[in-house]
Amino acid sequence: MTFSAGETGGALVFGATGFIGRWLVAELLGRGRTVAVAVRGGADRGEELRGWLREHGVDARGLVVVDADITRPGLGLGEGDRERLEGVRDVFNAAALFRFGLGREEARRANVDGAVNVVRWAAGLPRLRRLVHVSGYRVASAGTLTYPVAAKELDALYRRLGAYEASKLEGDAAVRAVSEEEGAPLTAVHPATVIGHSVTGEAGQYIGLAELVRDLWAGRLPALAGSRRTFVPVVTVDHLARFMAAVPEYDEGPYRAHRVLDGATPNLHELVGLLARHLGVRPPRMMLPVGLVRRLPRALTGVEPETLSFLSEERYDTSSADALAKEAGLSHPPVEDALRRWGDRLVADRFGS
Repeated sequence: MTFSAGETGGALVFGATGFIGRWLVAELLGRGRTVAVAVRGGADRGEELRGWLREHGVDARGLVVVDADITRPGLGLGEGDRERLEGVRDVFNAAALFRFGLGREEARRANVDGAVNVVRWAAGLPRLRRLVHVSGYRVASAGTLTYPVAAKELDALYRRLGAYEASKLEGDAAVRAVSEEEGAPLTAVHPATVIGHSVTGEAGQYIGLAELVRDLWAGRLPALAGSRRTFVPVVTVDHLARFMAAVPEYDEGPYRAHRVLDGATPNLHELVGLLARHLGVRPPRMMLPVGLVRRLPRALTGVEPETLSFLSEERYDTSSADALAKEAGLSHPPVEDALRRWGDRLVADRFGS
């Protein structure tokens, strides 16, 4: 299958076998679009994705699989695949390395260099309508870096935040700068912590907030870092997929950015209390200031230091995302119900073990 010159529905998804990417592919196919997925490993990984789509009742006849590697300039695409993809209108980059404790260069290869390679390649598409890049809600609130970032500033950033979040900040700056340089129309989507499907709770990602739920379930969460005003917003994966699929139909101009989060998310201590009551376990008995937890040994607290920068009392401007969602007829599902279903599914899945 290829995208013909007259194709108006062709989309290409990077990171299609990941948590966000697979739900996005399902949403795009459900809208009747022809969808190419660029995956390292080509046919084998493509068959895994087709199997997942079949299990979820998605007609995958409109799926095209190409072998690609975002860490390589030109994405390592063969000549035949480059020709097949010339009719692509919308490019979605949900590819990222999400793990705490990464090495700096390991994180940069995917989250900075890989993101830039996608922009440069997408800018060369003759019919490109929109490039949609997935970043993060804390990235959007951390101020604007100038790319390329000065070496001393970059060193300090990686020391302070750790490789994952620092690489996402650097990658966001790089994508903005290179898309402007290349003339590629860009939308940055900055999602909150992504939880499971609003109906089934299905997740597939078990780090970050899911690890806190794991410790709660196992009785290993006697204290919670933060304050009663700490706000860690969430968004269900199905709402995020619907939102991303709608972006190219509504966004115009060279650059747009949207924070996608459910403002009705309870503050963190209330969120944990809600899940504790639902799961029938004891909630944390005390709260510890983030500054104190940061100074204590990790062996004592059990807290991954890189997660502490996410524990903020900040509230976030979602006006642009809310306006697009309203135009597209989208609304967040009830967040407390979604949290309960997600908690149930995490336990049923044994937190991915």
